[in-house]
Order: sequence, then structure tokens, then C-alpha cells
Amino acid sequence: MSTTNDNRKIVLKAFDTLFNKRDYAAAEEFWSPDYVQHSAHIEPGREGLFNLIKSLPEDLAHEVDFAMAEGDMVMIRGRFTGHGQPAPWVVADFVRLENGLLKEHWDIIEEEVSRKDSVSGLPMFGSDFPEER
Repeated sequence: MSTTNDNRKIVLKAFDTLFNKRDYAAAEEFWSPDYVQHSAHIEPGREGLFNLIKSLPEDLAHEVDFAMAEGDMVMIRGRFTGHGQPAPWVVADFVRLENGLLKEHWDIIEEEVSRKDSVSGLPMFGSDFPEER
């Protein structure tokens, strides 16, 4: 049985394996064959997720700001760049694990804004704005 900290480490490694390394064979070992996708922009199942990533530009990257876990639930706050959209995405991903595998996923996605569009004057992710990278 996985501990909360084990679950956090599993999800972090799974995300790096799929989104950054794009090692689909290795990623299959992290995602359940019965994976349930609640995201409105990703087709059902593990295959829907993998097919989406395969369709994205090679420079797709995922950075993790932080990750926290409670029991079988893990939340990652991260940023996706290189996905072909006009602005990076700041994303909160919620993953439920079952028997050490990623079983279920939800997300909240927001486009990262520039300094001129930030009403607060603060960056949404890290210490700089997209145009300053």
C-alpha cells in the first residue's frame, strides 16, 4: 500500500515521464489501463491522454511549482509551455491513485498573463512573467 508521500512521488515521476520525456512505454506503467479522464479537453482514458500529448509540439514542457498529497489524492500546480497555444497554461492537476497507479484526473487551467495584463502586478507562476523568460 502506497503512503501519501509515495503517491506524491509517483505522480511527479509520471508527469515528468509523459510530458517532459515523452516516454509512452514507461508512462503506461504509471497510468491505469482503466484511467478516468474528467478534463473537458482530453478524450477518455489513458489512450486519450497519450494521443493528445503525441499530437503536441516536441517542445512541450511541464514545470512543477509544488505538489501536495492527502491519502490517494495528489494535486500539482504546474505550468505547461510549448503546447502551441498563444500563452503558457498554469494548471492545477488533481489525480487520484489506486494501487499505485494514476486512476482518475481533474484539472483547472488558466492562461498565464503578461505583466501588462496582470491587474495585481504579480506573476501567476514563479517570479517572472512569460515575456521576461
